[in-house]
Amino acid sequence: MIDEFPGADARRAASMTSAPPPAPSRALLSGFPRRVHLLGAGGAGVSAIARVLVDHGHSVSGHDRSESEHTQRLREWGVALEIGPQQGARLPEDAQLVVRSAAVPGDDASVRSAQERGVPVLKYAEALARVAPKGRTLAIAGTHGKTTTSWMTYYALRGMADESAAAGHDGAALAPGAIIGGACRRLATNALTPGARGWFAVEACEYDRSFLQLSPQAAAITNIEADHLDYYGSLDAIKGAFVRFADRVAQSGVLVLGRDVPRGVENAARCTVWRVGRELKVRLVGERAGYFSFELEGPGFNTGPLELGAPGHFNVDNAACALGLAVAAAAQAHGLELETAARAAARSLARYEGAQRRFERWGEAGGVALIHDYAHHPTEVRVTLETARRVFPGRALHVLFQPHQHSRTAHFLEDFAQALRLGDHVVVADVYGARAHLGERSAGSPELVERLVNLGVKAQAGGDALASARCAALAARAPAALLVLGAGDIVRVQDALLAHLADRSAP
Repeated sequence: MIDEFPGADARRAASMTSAPPPAPSRALLSGFPRRVHLLGAGGAGVSAIARVLVDHGHSVSGHDRSESEHTQRLREWGVALEIGPQQGARLPEDAQLVVRSAAVPGDDASVRSAQERGVPVLKYAEALARVAPKGRTLAIAGTHGKTTTSWMTYYALRGMADESAAAGHDGAALAPGAIIGGACRRLATNALTPGARGWFAVEACEYDRSFLQLSPQAAAITNIEADHLDYYGSLDAIKGAFVRFADRVAQSGVLVLGRDVPRGVENAARCTVWRVGRELKVRLVGERAGYFSFELEGPGFNTGPLELGAPGHFNVDNAACALGLAVAAAAQAHGLELETAARAAARSLARYEGAQRRFERWGEAGGVALIHDYAHHPTEVRVTLETARRVFPGRALHVLFQPHQHSRTAHFLEDFAQALRLGDHVVVADVYGARAHLGERSAGSPELVERLVNLGVKAQAGGDALASARCAALAARAPAALLVLGAGDIVRVQDALLAHLADRSAP
């Protein structure tokens, strides 16, 4: 079995960034030829599929327009990678299948070349459905919390697999796998290949109705809110997609729902349904500077108290969904009683410390703690700031926020302003993303700053990401916490911000 828990996490994290995966000992994946070419290979999803394909002995190559956090890892795994403009990309002569990310259009030159040659082309969501093992896939969906709940589910499965191995079962065969949109900070990866009988936790994204490609054995839906309105158009359309997703869960499986998921989604399920606050009862035990302890009681089990390693009250419900899903779906397959499975899952989940870009500590300089979070929806912004207030009591709270897409900013302009007013000082960077389409609602940093000022918030437009970082660093005075929020390239300002804060505090 994979030596992850306990004590090996640091060693495994180091190996993830510097060494290739072990030589493949598995058969080629069903549904994939030996030779696969990836377009948008450096993206979170497609790079994760590359990891699983390499582990199964496939020959993998790829192309991306630019380097990313994933491209170096791809090279270490033996993926032949080309970086450059899409127009100049060439499809390898021996490619037998092409997988493209959602960011690569259908009229891309390599896509057209594949079609002319008769080489099949799969979108990422279609490829993910082929990677996901039948009868052993747990899909985690929802507007917020997918990444965190998916990793919590993996950790819960890991704990159950370890408990089963300790009882004499085949640990390597039971090792769980995962494909998740954000990399786990402790494991330094966004993908792990399951053992021959291991369960598979997968983040199921609603954008482009991608999650409707999956047919999971069991699933969780954390919550449903208006989002991706540029694609769906209305909240009713979003709810309709989740209704269809609920119907895709195997009849013999289970669907775990967050507290506020609409009743219509539950009614669409053909399987057993457990809901947080009903079948899954949460009892809060305590809090320590934003880190919560609780115990979960479910049908036939109780986890006992556990303290979460990731901050935020919202993570209590995320953990409840993950524990309920893992125990309901996989305890019997691991040969464990529900109570034993639940306690093993809870012990393991408590070790989870968070994903990259989710309340991630970037360091501290000049008495200012620097935190980054992927938050790009008003609800995510609000709960991140509420968490920061608990984690950093008594400190001034500064925010550098990069809105994501003009249309999203326009749709949620008032909601963003209400969420950001929890900060003491806010710098709004230029919007990240393509121009708004003709006739589409559009708003940017000036409009958001205007709303904030009208609410009495100290706010300013900062310009591009680096210029905004300078503004934010100049405004933050110790003791303070500076939150960098957004899903775009604002992630690249970490070094610049730390340097600005250090320079400003130097004697």
